[in-house]
Amino acid sequence: MNWLTRLLSNRPDITALDIALRETLAHWQAAPEPDLSVAHFEARYVIVNTEATGLDLDAARLLAVGAIAVDGGLLSPAASFYARLEPDPATALINLLTFSGAGPVVVFNAGFNRTLLERALGEHLGIKPEWTWLDLHWLLPALYGELIDRPARLADWMKALGIETFQRHHALGDAWAIAQLMLAAQGRALALGLNTARSLAELERSYRHLRRQT
Repeated sequence: MNWLTRLLSNRPDITALDIALRETLAHWQAAPEPDLSVAHFEARYVIVNTEATGLDLDAARLLAVGAIAVDGGLLSPAASFYARLEPDPATALINLLTFSGAGPVVVFNAGFNRTLLERALGEHLGIKPEWTWLDLHWLLPALYGELIDRPARLADWMKALGIETFQRHHALGDAWAIAQLMLAAQGRALALGLNTARSLAELERSYRHLRRQT
């Protein structure tokens, strides 16, 4: 039985949450969808990263989440969020949703981080956010092919673009590195006339398709 089957057969009862948490969740669910045609310097992107018990998605459990906002092209350490799931995963995840808003959400390696996060949100809150996800694992080689012409590790891109952070393999520490990479991606995208979240999503989709054909 895979994780999706387990999730569908064991949906959580969110009425067990206290009223303040239910109201916070309802407020997040009622938020309008973001305008993906807004220019980068007017948009808010949220970088989300995870800590897990391991790299095997069938067995891994989400331990902690970190998030940093790139708002109007600016990155500030104050605009950040970090929480461990234990002992209250529902509160940690609702607070992450509140911080992240309606997106768009930026990750590095969505195959792992998005899957892990969506599983936890389903297990504990019974929801799956309809975020626009942007994955720098694919966007960076599409934008900086002269540096690395294929999807590569986070450490490789940090070295290639001279990015440092305060702690590796920590949800917020790596989110800080990914946020700096997002700023670099925005800068290159602007130079190429890719001025919006929608244009980045389309570039990622095209690059994924190209890689599948080669």
